This record gives sequence, structure tokens and C-alpha cells, in this order.
Amino acid sequence: MRIVHWLFVLSVALFVSGIGFVIAGARTARQAPAAADIAAASLTPVASVKQIMKGIVGPAATVVFSSVGTTMTAKGTEERAPHTDAEWEVVGNAAAALIESGNLLMMGSRAVDTSDWLKESQALIETGKEALKATQAKNADGVLAAGEPVNQSCDSCHRKYQRGS
Repeated sequence: MRIVHWLFVLSVALFVSGIGFVIAGARTARQAPAAADIAAASLTPVASVKQIMKGIVGPAATVVFSSVGTTMTAKGTEERAPHTDAEWEVVGNAAAALIESGNLLMMGSRAVDTSDWLKESQALIETGKEALKATQAKNADGVLAAGEPVNQSCDSCHRKYQRGS
């Protein structure tokens, strides 16, 4: 009788453990897929490097470059800088576009090589971050200072890779 009693207790324990494993497995299955799985499944490069340059990088860089500056005319010196939150947002969006463009340039077949191309793309990201940080601080001098590294990043890459216009 004692053996039957212990077998019954063991069976109940195994049954409860099994239910626990089923519940744990169901919870794991309901969790969102890993970010890497989502990224790998949904990354489909569409635009060419030329399209990214003409449609995103060029216009974004122009906004950053032209947002802060000094113009000297016959009438005097005119200082140009964002003043309102909306104007700062426009410059910040342009800086963010430069950052994301660097990411786009490293995707898939766009990467011309795995050394300098990736370094130049990363340089665009880093200089764009400088400009974005300055816009978030609403620091016109910081945006002006970030303009030169952005320009150098573009020039350095174009010297090596630009093929016609």
C-alpha cells in the first residue's frame, strides 16, 4: 500500500511540474520576438546610394549648414540662427536624417567595402550626432561648430567614392 501511495504522490508531482512547464512555455512564446529577428526580417534596402545622397543627405546637410551663419551685406551684418522651437526642430530633424543616412549607407549591398566605406558612414553618424546634440541644447554656436565636421565627413567620403552626379 505504501508503494502505491508514493507512486500516486510522485505522479501528482510530475503532473503539476508538467503543467508548470506548459505555462512557462506559453509565456515565452507570447513574448515579442527578439529585436535582431525583427530587424533581419524587415530590412529590405530599396533606395540607391545616389538616391539617399540626393533625397536625404543633401537636403539635410543643407538645412544644418544654412541654419546658422553670418551674412555681411552693404546694410550690415546679419546673424542667422533658429529662434523658435519649430525652427530648432527642423534643424534637429535634419541632423537626425544625417545620422540615419549613415545607417542606411551601411545596409546590404550599399556598402561598397567593409573598411573605409563603413568608417565614412560611421563618421557621418557621429558628426550628425554632434549637430543633433547642439540642436537639442538650442546652441547655435554648437550647430555652427558641428557643420565643419559634417562637411569634412562628406568631403572625405566623396574624394574616395563619388562617381559622377
